[in-house]
Amino acid sequence: MKFFLDTANLDKITYFTSLGLVNGVTTNPSLVAKEGKEFLPTIKEILKIVDGPVSVEVIGSNSIEMIKEAKEFSKLAKNVVVKIPFTKEGVKATQILSKENVKVNMTLVFSASQALIAAKSGASYVSPFVGRLDDISQEGMELVEQIKTIFDNYNFKTEIIVASIRSPKHVVEAAMLGADIATIPPDVLELMFNHPLTDVGIKKFMKDWGNAFST
Repeated sequence: MKFFLDTANLDKITYFTSLGLVNGVTTNPSLVAKEGKEFLPTIKEILKIVDGPVSVEVIGSNSIEMIKEAKEFSKLAKNVVVKIPFTKEGVKATQILSKENVKVNMTLVFSASQALIAAKSGASYVSPFVGRLDDISQEGMELVEQIKTIFDNYNFKTEIIVASIRSPKHVVEAAMLGADIATIPPDVLELMFNHPLTDVGIKKFMKDWGNAFST
């Protein structure tokens, strides 16, 4: 499974990249705004840090605007992936862009039928939002399982990015289902390192080591 980092925080991206854990990054205008920085300069800085796919989201509401933005973003670097919301206009834009070898991450996917349409439209990635489904008492991981089955049935090349991840459990469940990618907020990735028994074990080891050489 590939780990994407779901953030626009340059320090976090640099830190986790240095650990060899970051295969890509997903961003959106809200994440950039959260950092209090300008959008395009921030994206350019992320592209300097990360070699893998970096998703950059369009804000246009119709296919013409989306395509125009997408082509501008794709000029920034070879690893840019254009993030397009699942709408009819978004699907139209994706069909055109995919034929021009512009990679698209179709986002805000909440059903298997939407994911199927995205794959048939040529999207390189599809992003089901599991956390937001859980929030309304639906099982987000059931959607991931459905999409995985459909894509395997028809050998779609579209990769599944499990998004809206809220906990390490989401990442593990996504991996067990065979999702290609999890896009993980930095605080959740930090939690994945932790277990109380690891802390206890290290503490005991250090105590025993100290006792062995204290005499």
